[in-house]
Amino acid sequence: MEYRNLGQSGLRVPVLSFGAGTFGGSGPLFSHWGTTDVEEARRLVDICLEAGVNLFDTADVYSNGASEEVLGEAIKGRRNEVLISTKASLPTGDGPNDWGSSRSRLIRSVEAALKRLGTDHIDIFQLHAFDASTPVEEVVSTLDRLVKDGKLRYIGVSNFSGWQIMKSLAAAEKHGMTRYVANQVYYSLIGRDYEWDLMPLGQDQGLGALVWSPLGWGRLTGKISRGKPLPEGSRLHETADFGPPVEDELLYRVVDALQAVAAETGKSVPQVAINWLTSRPTVSSVIIGARNEEQLRQNLGAVGWSLTTEQIGTLDAASAVTAPYPHFPYRRQEGFARLNPPIAG
Repeated sequence: MEYRNLGQSGLRVPVLSFGAGTFGGSGPLFSHWGTTDVEEARRLVDICLEAGVNLFDTADVYSNGASEEVLGEAIKGRRNEVLISTKASLPTGDGPNDWGSSRSRLIRSVEAALKRLGTDHIDIFQLHAFDASTPVEEVVSTLDRLVKDGKLRYIGVSNFSGWQIMKSLAAAEKHGMTRYVANQVYYSLIGRDYEWDLMPLGQDQGLGALVWSPLGWGRLTGKISRGKPLPEGSRLHETADFGPPVEDELLYRVVDALQAVAAETGKSVPQVAINWLTSRPTVSSVIIGARNEEQLRQNLGAVGWSLTTEQIGTLDAASAVTAPYPHFPYRRQEGFARLNPPIAG
């Protein structure tokens, strides 16, 4: 397993990490992801650690905290062997302080997560969304105190826009507080929006990307192809509206290219899709999920080999879309590109 520094921090993380969204699955979304119990979770953790995957990602909203509870039980007795990543800020109840990133909410959320996980510290703690109702100074000062208290080791964000990240980083720098080093983002061959603003920001400010849904919300598993209906057993029938949208033509163009590259490499479609992500700038770790041992071992096969320059070019071309304003002049006009060339892959 390859290990990379998480952004401009000293924390080394595996290029593949495990997403525990399938643990303890319940509710309209997570029950379709998986319903892994403690015994099954222990086995998946065993396989991950054998492969060198020691980073496990979860969140307080995953099955109303059950994911954290199951993960905590699954790693019991081997806490020093693993890194835990979790998130908070999204609503967990109907009360006025059951959502957001206020000082009160963050302290309560961290304490509750520590209890569910059965640990005294969280290795990577991320805000799950930007809270526009709380001053950024309150947010970063609270996180800084939690780091100094030893309850959090490193901090980051997820689902923030570029200006929201920069405003937070500026506040932390101004007051000499702990800076974000991680940005958990959606990024896939059918969702490359990360590249327009957040990737250059990550490179400039030292944020390592932790990639969620690398298979495009389950669309790049190899079960979907041009001219065929969505398989009856696909969770997309129930969960598509929860995830990032994608146009059919882009999806099938990418799937065609993935199938061609998979045939050349002897790898599976999802293995090729994940491997492509590991070669992208600023990516520290790609979060893989699995409902069972077979899926996990398949996804673990996405590393330990490399795509050729030509194969990467094939996937790049198939997944390319017109850049939105103000980015498209820098992609289309030499004068603009000279001032701000695209980040090289």
